[in-house]
Amino acid sequence: MTTTANARPGALHGVRVVDLTSVVLGPLATQILGDYGADVVKVEGMEGDHSRARGVTVHRGMASIYLAINRNKRSIAVDLKTPEGRAVLERLIAGADVVVHNMRVRAIEKLGFGYDSVKALNPRVVYCAATGFDQDGPDRDKPAFDDIIQAACGLVALNEAGQGRTGYAPTLVADKTAGMAVVNAVLAALFHRERTGEGQYVEVPMFETLVSFMLTEHLAGKTFVGSDRGGGYQRLLTGGRKPAPTLDGEIAILPYTARHWTAFFTAAGRPDLVVEYAVNDRQARSDNIPAMYRSMAEITAVRTTAELMRMCEELDIPATTIYTIDGLLEHPQLEAVGLFETAEHSCEGTLRYVRPATKFAATPASVRSQAPVLGQHSSELLHELGFDAAAIDDLCRRGIVIQGDPRVSDSLSLPGVTAAAEGPG
Repeated sequence: MTTTANARPGALHGVRVVDLTSVVLGPLATQILGDYGADVVKVEGMEGDHSRARGVTVHRGMASIYLAINRNKRSIAVDLKTPEGRAVLERLIAGADVVVHNMRVRAIEKLGFGYDSVKALNPRVVYCAATGFDQDGPDRDKPAFDDIIQAACGLVALNEAGQGRTGYAPTLVADKTAGMAVVNAVLAALFHRERTGEGQYVEVPMFETLVSFMLTEHLAGKTFVGSDRGGGYQRLLTGGRKPAPTLDGEIAILPYTARHWTAFFTAAGRPDLVVEYAVNDRQARSDNIPAMYRSMAEITAVRTTAELMRMCEELDIPATTIYTIDGLLEHPQLEAVGLFETAEHSCEGTLRYVRPATKFAATPASVRSQAPVLGQHSSELLHELGFDAAAIDDLCRRGIVIQGDPRVSDSLSLPGVTAAAEGPG
């Protein structure tokens, strides 16, 4: 199920990552490492990653979310509750550069693969634990999923302040943000090891990562100790930050600088507003933002979306029509850069996917293979670890390892395309 391969290897070529993650946060992080050239070995339990049943499904075990975050990986399915299964993982870890997991720390320690145990097997390993909560705090053992972290980090409350209603963001913002933090942390630790030869323990706590993410702009008045001003960036919460109405729909316009606002109001025939709102005074303009957005909405409401887009393009004012998820497939910018690619998957047919967006001139990111079926590479990896054919057959026969057929998903085809049962991110 190969896809495309660049002639030059990626930046992480030669780095082996043992991926003990599941759902979204961890698999997204390890996929990015794979896109950058790493050899990612996805170690799955006998039922496979939970994300195999998340999203839209044609064949059981190969749902759309799983397919989106597990390319460039090799899958081995092994029963880690058995001594023989744990011995397989020990061999994998002994030759690894990176180990990433998002289990609860007590659970992975009980399994025998906490940091101290892994360090004993491989002192040079970069060991990254993606935890729910910082392990030095009282919530260290609590379960953490995207919805829980969105609520805990202030995002849900900010929705109420800005939109007048509570609600979760309609994307797995906590999982994906923390996943990218995992990538950054692993790369930094690998750079340190490159210079010193020293491996280390790395923890990326989801809750604390998202609090830091949220408070970049929203710490606001709480930045100043002793101030009675509260948190929350008011430009976003009360500044009218929402799509502007048009005669035939809505449009996103963001006049940001004095030049933008002056050009917009002048072109709309309201140069008086430039003076009324003191547009050229940065602080006054910031204070007047709510009223300025209200005036902007009055102006846009009597013009068509196309007319406004032409005006903004001529004036170099940031603006865009509003795209649906389906509409993104026809976005002219995305079509021009070829962000969406297709490939033949051995059991799922033709798949559309989003190529790596980041570009490297010397070490290109690439999609070398699509997401594997459960245990697709078990025998291949066991052979690399020194198991002979008889030992591999024995492990498979005894149900300690699953060798998946890359031509067949792990269950029967479903009639048509269905939406799999959803669960926490």
